[in-house]
Amino acid sequence: MDRNQLIGILLILAMLVGYQFLVPKPEQTEQPAQTTKVTKPSASSATSAARPQTLDSAAARALYGDFAGVSTGQERDIVLENKDVKVTFSTLGGRVKEVLLKNYKTFDGKPLLLIDSRRNQTVLELPTNRGKVDLHKLYYQTGAQSGSVNGGATQVAFRAEVAPGQAVEQVYSLPAEGFTIDYDLRLNGLTNVGNGDVRFFWQDRMEQFENDLKNNRLAATVNYLTAGEEFDHLAETESSDEVTVEEPVKWFSIKHKYFLASFITKNAPLNKANFRTLVDPADSLTVKTAVADVSLPMADLKSGKGQYRFYYGPNDFQVIKEGIAPEFDRNVYLGYSILKPINQYFFVPVFNLLEKFISNYGILIVLLVVFVKLLLTPLTYKSYVSMAKMRVLAPELAEIREKVGDDMAKQQQEQMKLYQQVGVSPLSGCVPVLATMPILLALFQLFPNLIELRGKSFLWAPDLSTYDAFLQFPLAIPFLGNHLSLFTVLMTISSIAYAYYNNQTTPQQPGPVNMKALSYIFPVMFMFVLNSFPAGLTWYYFVSNVVTIAQQQLIRRFVDEDKIRLVLDENKKKFASGEGKKSKFQSYIQKQLAAAEEARKQAEEAQRNLEKRGKKK
Repeated sequence: MDRNQLIGILLILAMLVGYQFLVPKPEQTEQPAQTTKVTKPSASSATSAARPQTLDSAAARALYGDFAGVSTGQERDIVLENKDVKVTFSTLGGRVKEVLLKNYKTFDGKPLLLIDSRRNQTVLELPTNRGKVDLHKLYYQTGAQSGSVNGGATQVAFRAEVAPGQAVEQVYSLPAEGFTIDYDLRLNGLTNVGNGDVRFFWQDRMEQFENDLKNNRLAATVNYLTAGEEFDHLAETESSDEVTVEEPVKWFSIKHKYFLASFITKNAPLNKANFRTLVDPADSLTVKTAVADVSLPMADLKSGKGQYRFYYGPNDFQVIKEGIAPEFDRNVYLGYSILKPINQYFFVPVFNLLEKFISNYGILIVLLVVFVKLLLTPLTYKSYVSMAKMRVLAPELAEIREKVGDDMAKQQQEQMKLYQQVGVSPLSGCVPVLATMPILLALFQLFPNLIELRGKSFLWAPDLSTYDAFLQFPLAIPFLGNHLSLFTVLMTISSIAYAYYNNQTTPQQPGPVNMKALSYIFPVMFMFVLNSFPAGLTWYYFVSNVVTIAQQQLIRRFVDEDKIRLVLDENKKKFASGEGKKSKFQSYIQKQLAAAEEARKQAEEAQRNLEKRGKKK
């Protein structure tokens, strides 16, 4: 690895580190002590929430007006389940009360309740001529019974009869498989409603499903898509954030690290939307409190077009990439826009193809490394040949440095002449290495969002989607945390071994910076950066380093430096006889160096003239 290659790699690594540590964080506004408290719905809704279960007719009439007849009743649960979810509906509010994801567990082995009535609050606030009424505090009638969904979708219809010919209906449809629930909200024949839209308020005190609370808080957010197809989200930080969206919104998702609770429009978008995430550092049981405060168009609800969809399920690209909502797959972060195609069209499909045949995900990652390395073999071979050429030219480059001394401009000019004579491009070794860097960066952003690794054990790591805490410390160590990942240590050792191997075959480059020493320092620095990253990622980097060393050892057997020396000498003879060809890049560099040399001479001449005039005076 020559200086150009190493500089290219170091620049990219510096950009990566800079993004993680040097990009300014959003300014954090001081939160009041009760940060998890949110603005409650209107006074009438709050009063109804605190009311006793039984009201006399006069009190009910005062609170609910025309809706007094459905303000009291008996709550009953209806449980429907398919192969993926178990959903509990309640006649109190005609709402989704609980959602259990049947094929997932929390990090400590408990059932994964994505929606839990203890931690979720919803309000469906209808404006009427006598004030606002929370439709989720009314009692509904239904003929549905609990059971399993087989064959086609099963419906649960809730109806609150306000007056003859006037009713509120909520209809849910659960398919035989999958995580979506179709939802219709109808205001049939209601004459006493106001002119405003219906307010839908959703507060979720997000429970911790993964082992690392800090990492959970960084990942938890609210994603949304506007009617103009613009995707955005609240800040993924450990602090609170809020946004009022000016455009109508098609859908929004309360996003845990690996799971989504989403509300999707089928017809008209949501007219108004305010999203918040609130963090209480003192509450270790709540990741964040997510709040969505949106408006459902009244006209749609009256005309029977109030059709929506809930998604309660994994944030899995293969599950959500189509059929749920426009751009819904953007809930899975696949990297910067320039890197996203690599993950979306290569790594994710290859990963999902391999998992059909390999059940052990640690071995699957090994096969993924081998597959990628085989694809990159031509670039690796070209890079190694370029390094071999530079090793062959090392004595002549040393002679040039000794001849011209410390004049860097002259030294570069003479080196370019030598490269031109022997037909070598100084960038030929750097470009292949840089071409592989997007792959490493794409994986760096993919693995932390890859739900396929969640809960998959390998060797000593119980879960490849998070770090393997091989050693636990009683106190947090700066930049390292309260644990040490053995996979990260192995990755660091393999990186140092790879640097040592390269340094044995690469001559020392002149300059104020010892590039060989840096090649040992950077792996140690990245051990601190990657210590809390998923074990699957550091395992991939470790295997990649080992395979790369083996690959270069194999390539070395097919590269004869004596033959390269003969070829370079032959090129030099052809150039001297006028037969050699000069590349456009070399010609351009040669012209630039010549121009710089001429400018330097002119500057020196001008300085001498000034000194002569000064002496004459």
